[in-house]
Amino acid sequence: MALKQRVDEDLKAALLERHQFVTLVLRGLKSAILDEEITQNKRETGLSDDEIEKIVAREVKKRNEAAALYDQNLRQDSAADERREADILSQYLPEQMSEAEIKTVVDAKIAELGATDMKMMGQVIAAVKADVGTAADGATVAKIVKQTLN
Repeated sequence: MALKQRVDEDLKAALLERHQFVTLVLRGLKSAILDEEITQNKRETGLSDDEIEKIVAREVKKRNEAAALYDQNLRQDSAADERREADILSQYLPEQMSEAEIKTVVDAKIAELGATDMKMMGQVIAAVKADVGTAADGATVAKIVKQTLN
């Protein structure tokens, strides 16, 4: 089943079950997908699953950053809501890789590219992100590449 269709089905189920929070989150996701379709002029054809996964990953990242800001400002109730939203959205992403799995991919890319210093950090990160896609967080990839190259 296509990812967009799965979101639509889950939204219908949430509406029928009267899960207001889930309904709100999925409507926001549908809105973000529609906005991206309009921006890329793909309203008629729609976005691919990979493009939708990137949107979902971006939305999860926004929620996690907002939760961190709420935590800094001692607003635990709002931070908990943001984390709940991120958890709901994470269901539409592939299973996230562990740091050990990412390290293996990073080591392989460093060897493949012949990277020896920090000047090639950007190239290594780009190559790793191209391989792993949304299965790994960009900040985690960057952290591991930086540790490995140092």
